[in-house]
Amino acid sequence: MPKTEELIQLGFSLHKAGKLEDAEHAYKDALSQDENNAEIYNLIGVLKLQQNDVISAVYCAEKAVEKNPTEYFYETLFQTYVRAGLYKEIVKREHEVTEKFPDDFALLFNLALAFKNLHRNREAIKYYDRALKINPASYQAWFNLSHLYSIEGEVQNALSALKICHKIQPHDKDTEYFLSLAYMRAKNYDKGLKYFETRLCRETAIALQNKTYPHKAAREKLWHGENIKNKTLLVYYEAGFGDVIMFSRYLPLVANKCKKLLFICQKPLAPLFRVNPLGTDEIIDKFIPEEQIDFDVHAPLLSLPYLLGLKGNNVFAYSEGYIRPDAKLAEEYKNKYFNNDKIKVGIKWQGNTYYDRDRVIPAEEFIPLTEVEGTQYYSFQTFEGAEDVDKLKDRVIDVGKDLIDFSQTAAALSNLDLVICNDTSLAHLAGAMGIPCWIILPYEVNWRWHDDLSVCDWYDSVKLFRQHKSGDWKGVFGDILAEMHD
Repeated sequence: MPKTEELIQLGFSLHKAGKLEDAEHAYKDALSQDENNAEIYNLIGVLKLQQNDVISAVYCAEKAVEKNPTEYFYETLFQTYVRAGLYKEIVKREHEVTEKFPDDFALLFNLALAFKNLHRNREAIKYYDRALKINPASYQAWFNLSHLYSIEGEVQNALSALKICHKIQPHDKDTEYFLSLAYMRAKNYDKGLKYFETRLCRETAIALQNKTYPHKAAREKLWHGENIKNKTLLVYYEAGFGDVIMFSRYLPLVANKCKKLLFICQKPLAPLFRVNPLGTDEIIDKFIPEEQIDFDVHAPLLSLPYLLGLKGNNVFAYSEGYIRPDAKLAEEYKNKYFNNDKIKVGIKWQGNTYYDRDRVIPAEEFIPLTEVEGTQYYSFQTFEGAEDVDKLKDRVIDVGKDLIDFSQTAAALSNLDLVICNDTSLAHLAGAMGIPCWIILPYEVNWRWHDDLSVCDWYDSVKLFRQHKSGDWKGVFGDILAEMHD
């Protein structure tokens, strides 16, 4: 019978060769000879992680630490906890590991990661700082730290951390993208827009047009900001409805640069842009064969401020009133829903959850607002989340069930005195129309709302309200209620 050490070495050799089942048998044979051997438990824990048997990995790693609380075995244990999502278990061991191993980068990094995932951001920042003193070249630690600074509204610190990330990985497109968001959050659009060209949705939009029009939308025919006064430009949408409404402000500017402007938008937005062409010659919302469409150069919509060379506050061109409703349709909605002398308030609580669930507000949070005397509330919630209007019972009138496209939405909105909603396309539409709008932001604020939330640079009619802490909707609704009573 082989000795324990021989079995461990055999198991380790098999393990390195990728023969995991054979390695496990060897480790277990060794364990049967020495059931208190922490090294064997640790090796089995590592193996179980490779087999995605996380529960067994946690058990074995815990046994290893129990038998022999060494630095290396703690590192394996924390790896298993991270894989299992057991961040509270890591935090429980905070003091024992920092007292025993105050200079272990991996342990400090995983402590920071645990606090980050538990939304205890200050403690996470502390441990990333400690970890980076040990290994200042850790890209992942700097990147995670930048995200935490961004959440906490420490924009310049976030930007500094991302600049270091960029030095560590100077050609990484993801780094440049997040660096662009940090620059724009800090209102440095001169640098931010340049790096923003690395965004994934831009590449997706270009690839789609290239596939649709392989001869006319080739990459060599991308517009790069050169003189196109005698050319036809095709601009096409990217990202969500709100982004398209926000960036459509640049269409009149680019229309002055070219002979003819074609704009491809999402189908629900097309009726709105036909009422508000914004200098475009044609709004396209359906497939047109390549032989029937004629353009010389093309560009994705979100690239327009960069291609136009906009600097400083010129980025915020047309801060309100560049979208108008269809007058006849607005009158129809007035007669159907809004012909009363109350203060008319439109609300929405949910956008596309595929992108971000942090911006989803429980519909019932609006109930205290509906109790304000002299107000009438209207739900503009459509599609996903519309079923939650029942939670508001008879407190609101459901307009959303009648809204199919954004032209209808704009017509209905034009009858309101105020819009209160989450960070969604309705907010952009209200802002673009110059309708007073209070946007309810989660604790982690999107780049476009900048650092100073007392103003909204993009829309003059918009006021911003932010959560006091992550997940706390009641606090921010208390601020809104106080504002309504003022």
